[in-house]
Amino acid sequence: MEGIRTGLVGYGKVAHTHAAALSALPMSQFVAVCGRNLARARAFAEQYQIGAYDDLGEMIDDAGVQAIVVCTPHPAHADPAVIAAQAGVHCLVEKPMAASLKDCDAMIAAADRAGAKLGVISQRRLYEPVQRVKEAIEAGKIGRPILGMVIMLGWRDEAYYRSDPWRGKWTEEGGGLLVNQAPHQLDLLQWFMGPIDELFAYWDNLNHPYIEVEDTAVAVLRFKNGGVGSIVVSNSQKPGIHGKVHVHGSSGASVGVQTDGGAMFIAGMSSILEPPVNDLWTVPGEEGMLAQWEAEDRATFEAVDATQHYHLLQVKDFLEAIATDREPLIPGVEGRKTVELFTAIYRSQRDGQPVRFPLDGERGSEQFDGRRRAGE
Repeated sequence: MEGIRTGLVGYGKVAHTHAAALSALPMSQFVAVCGRNLARARAFAEQYQIGAYDDLGEMIDDAGVQAIVVCTPHPAHADPAVIAAQAGVHCLVEKPMAASLKDCDAMIAAADRAGAKLGVISQRRLYEPVQRVKEAIEAGKIGRPILGMVIMLGWRDEAYYRSDPWRGKWTEEGGGLLVNQAPHQLDLLQWFMGPIDELFAYWDNLNHPYIEVEDTAVAVLRFKNGGVGSIVVSNSQKPGIHGKVHVHGSSGASVGVQTDGGAMFIAGMSSILEPPVNDLWTVPGEEGMLAQWEAEDRATFEAVDATQHYHLLQVKDFLEAIATDREPLIPGVEGRKTVELFTAIYRSQRDGQPVRFPLDGERGSEQFDGRRRAGE
């Protein structure tokens, strides 16, 4: 049986992670890459012995592509997803799903009309410590989740922002750390706690005068289940410290995961040098499991290239969803929730008031749902 004919849109750093996955999976026949700069697309294609194109429609028709993975800068996710759907081609898009709710809604509508699959990368849901937290909550081991907390304290230096011309710019990146570094934690918070009812937030650029976008954001939230939460995320701590998501339950028990830590987070490297671990666990009868789980998780991470491994697992799920005609692990409507959350944070700062959910993706005519402050 021939694999699903797959192609990439984009040829940047994360595209190589997806190219490796598409090349390795038996269900994938990796055939082409597309990008605006044909010379760069050809250089990328040469590494994987595939075709190169600068027009997505041409790539779909000429190479017979059945599914694409979109790895372009965030504001450029919607166009290829919509073009693909209109051609009946399935689309898996890197996180965040898009830079605006309007783009998310256009992507979802196009896929629905065509009956095409639309998935969003959020591979950290597949981390073993993250799975334990979700399973404990679903099993009722902490009672009702009533307090959810995200804290992410990291660092990005000037060299990082100069490494690609789109980094740190409103129009080309779509935002700052809320759009680029924090989406994994924002996704996990909602996955653990459920739908949000309201939030109030501030954001600012505190330590990076050479970029336009925010490097720090804080928010307080109320969830529809009656619980509350907080978000503190920043790229202004040198060296970086950690990223954590903790959930406290009505029984008094708590569970949590440190998603980032150690040298990896300090350096801001794409390779994962410190594995995620369950750093908080007070479920009765399971308090002594942390050391055992950490040893298991360290062994797992030493045995694989973690960045590649967890991306590959989600790409595999997406291809299986196509083959069996089921929803992918994280469909478009789920990926939209992260965009809705960071859009609400931007709007709360702009308007100086709480923001109620759900948000209207059509509200406001300003670019990226009014991220800039008035007068900027």
